[in-house]
Amino acid sequence: MSDERVSRAAIVTGSDSGIGRATAVALADAGFDIGVTWYSDEAGAEETARLVRALGRRVEVRRLDLGEPPAAAAVIDEVSAALGRLQVFVNNAAVDHRAGVLEERLADWSRVITVDLTGPFACAQAAARRMVQQRTEGRIVNVTSVHEHVPARRGGAYCAAKTALGMLTKVMALDLVEHGITVNSIAPGHVATPMTGHRGEQTTAVLRPEIPIGRAADPREIGAAVAYVCSPAAAYTTGTSLIVDGGLVLAGVLPLQRALEGRRRAQDRDRGGSVIQPVAPSGDPG
Repeated sequence: MSDERVSRAAIVTGSDSGIGRATAVALADAGFDIGVTWYSDEAGAEETARLVRALGRRVEVRRLDLGEPPAAAAVIDEVSAALGRLQVFVNNAAVDHRAGVLEERLADWSRVITVDLTGPFACAQAAARRMVQQRTEGRIVNVTSVHEHVPARRGGAYCAAKTALGMLTKVMALDLVEHGITVNSIAPGHVATPMTGHRGEQTTAVLRPEIPIGRAADPREIGAAVAYVCSPAAAYTTGTSLIVDGGLVLAGVLPLQRALEGRRRAQDRDRGGSVIQPVAPSGDPG
């Protein structure tokens, strides 16, 4: 995509707070006019719009209900027309829902699949059609979750939707590459946002010892990742999932590794041997 800071526009769904707001601001700072959408927090959307305008960019604000996919797609068309163009579309809006397999209600299951998968598909389809009609390069980014890759107890509907959105990303990448449109997913880990129960906290204070980095992510760190895959530097990147989780997915192996290491030490002691100590790097007397 052109690196000029003019005549570019992006739509970010669910940009009234959290990752969506951080993404909208990051893209505005990169020179995009922004389409902001909200579902229940109009005041939050207006605050995002204020931040975008402060960076000298135009803003269009609309309410978007992913629970009604055809109507949601129509909103994307409306915002694109109001902005006059569309080069970037970010599927960020979603709902979380947890229930065990035995307790899950089909109505709740269906709503999560609609809001987190079918609605985003309808919106991305509308955005892609607009980009093809414009005959311009484009970027589509689907914000999924680490649960695109790993399961969560009591998260059947959410995990199923995010995993499917990740695979849809790859299919869209193949289908749209001939039109100069790249499609990627961003898979965040634990982020300090309203969805995870954090409001206005410094993320460095949101300690998470089970995460190798030791803290929750700042929404701006996710927004920066989205902005990267929308930048000229990522022109050769498509159909991939960028995990931004502080090492959370990797941490799944640590409890087993620690248990095995502890068992080996105990066996060495029982045999009267010594526990092998790490070798100091060459040239280091240790």
